[in-house]
Order: sequence, then structure tokens, then C-alpha cells
Amino acid sequence: MGNQTMVTEFILQGFSEHPEHHVLLFSCFLSLYSVALTGNVLIILTITFNPGLHTPMYFFLFNLATMDIICTSSIMPKALEGLVSEKSFISYGGCMAQLYFLTWSASSELLLLTVMAYDRYAAICHPLHYSTKMSKAFCSMLATGVWVLCAFNSAIHTGLMLRLNFCGPNVITHFFCEAPPLLLLSCSSTYVNSVMIVLADAFYGILNFLMTLVSYGFIISSILKMRTSGGKQKAFSTCSSHLIVVCMYYTAVFYAYISPVSSYSAEKSKVAGVLYTMLSPTLNPLIYTLRNKEVKAAVAKFFPFFRS
Repeated sequence: MGNQTMVTEFILQGFSEHPEHHVLLFSCFLSLYSVALTGNVLIILTITFNPGLHTPMYFFLFNLATMDIICTSSIMPKALEGLVSEKSFISYGGCMAQLYFLTWSASSELLLLTVMAYDRYAAICHPLHYSTKMSKAFCSMLATGVWVLCAFNSAIHTGLMLRLNFCGPNVITHFFCEAPPLLLLSCSSTYVNSVMIVLADAFYGILNFLMTLVSYGFIISSILKMRTSGGKQKAFSTCSSHLIVVCMYYTAVFYAYISPVSSYSAEKSKVAGVLYTMLSPTLNPLIYTLRNKEVKAAVAKFFPFFRS
């Protein structure tokens, strides 16, 4: 058939099977998107203009907030449009661009959460050598590595998708373009794509999750060995926010994506999509701000209207 794509645009099914809930969903999604953008921009501005927050932990939080903005902004405008229009169309090129930025930001968040777990491990388990282990150059190298590696990974998956033929039907059973429902629409072999997805799941999902568990295993062991309750409480408070975010994000990822493409469930994937493209970027700034006295103080300093 050659490498010519016959489908020039796709239809995003979104939540068309529940038209009676469109007004409610639009209000909820718009609110979540507004809070996510506002919260993450505030985090970025606060860390940028407060020298006291120029530490490894907040440097990685800055990167996480940036990826949250990319993730939710690549999805939400089209999702909101789909809730107010009869049919939500997206061009072939627009779909591939959405796939690229979503894969890039989602995989980057998983790696950043692992890097942040290592940062907490170094701070709690090796406090005397923390400044050496987490030097500015090393942190910059880690962040750059995350961005570049995940951009390359996303380019591979998007490139493999571009080589496929789409002859119709063109209805994507989701509210954004992602790999599993797109592969179900292809009329050419998707074997290589499926293999690469399994490898990516193994690395970004399972391996990173295990590395995070190992880091927290050492962290919990070190906290339990501390003699004073004050020391234990302070140590736990420095990593509790990150632990909450990790649990929330991996729950959504495992719920929908650590499974073969052949067992793809549209409804399950939509729920998980809401969790990690809307709810997680919205809650991350709130979790890190509300549970962190330094960030709360910095936000109140630069934005007095946030004082309680």
C-alpha cells in the first residue's frame, strides 16, 4: 500500500457517549486547567525569583511544574473544544504533534519523580555529602538528560506512528491522541510499535517505579534509625509531598498503561487520562505548596494576596 496516509483528520470521540454531562465536564475541566496553569506558573515564578529556593529539590520541582504545563496544555484546549462542539476534529499533523508532546511530558514526569526520589535519598541518607552528591552541575546534567532522553523517546514513538497507514475508520476512542487507540485504527502492521510500547512501559513504568521504591526503602530505614522524634518528623516532612505525588501518578499510569495494547480499554484509559493530564498537574502545586513551609512562605512573600 506504500507509506501514504489516507486519513487526513481524526475524530476525537471524547465524552460524546454522555452528552448530558458535557456542561458539567466542561466546567470541571476548565476549572482544573485554570488551577493547574495558575499553580504551576506560581511555582515556577516563586522558585525563579527566590534565591532561598535555589536548591536541588526546588530545581527539580521547577522542571516538574514546567512539564505539568506542557502536559495539560497539549490536551486541554482540544478536550474543552470537544465538549462544546458536536464533533471534535483534529488534523493528522495535529494528532501526531499532540502524541509527541504528551509522550514527552508524561515520560519526563516519571523520570523526574525518580530523580527527585534520589535527591531525597541523598539528603536524608547522606546529609554530610549532600552538597557534593547533588552539585549544581550534576543536577543540571540530570535535568538535561531527562528532557533530552524523553524527547528522543517521544520522537521514536511518533516516528513509528507516522510510518503507519490509516485507511479508516478515523474515530479515536479518547479525548486526545495517544498510541493504543491510534494503533487500533491502523490498517498496517503495528508489531514494531507494540514492541516499543512494551519496552517503554518496562523502562518508564516498572524500572523507574522500582528505583523509586529502592530510594524510599533506604529513606525509611534511615528515618527509623534516627533517635529523636523531631528529627524523624522533619526528615519525613521533606519527602512526604513527593511520596504523595509519586503514589498518585503511578496509580494512574499502572491503571491504564501497564498492559498489552490488545487489552486496551477506552473507558479505563479516559479515566486514567483525566488523572494524569488534568488532576495530577492541578494537585502537584497544591501538594508541594500546602505541605511545604518554605514554598508557602516564598509564595506569600512574592504574592501577598496568598497570605492566609
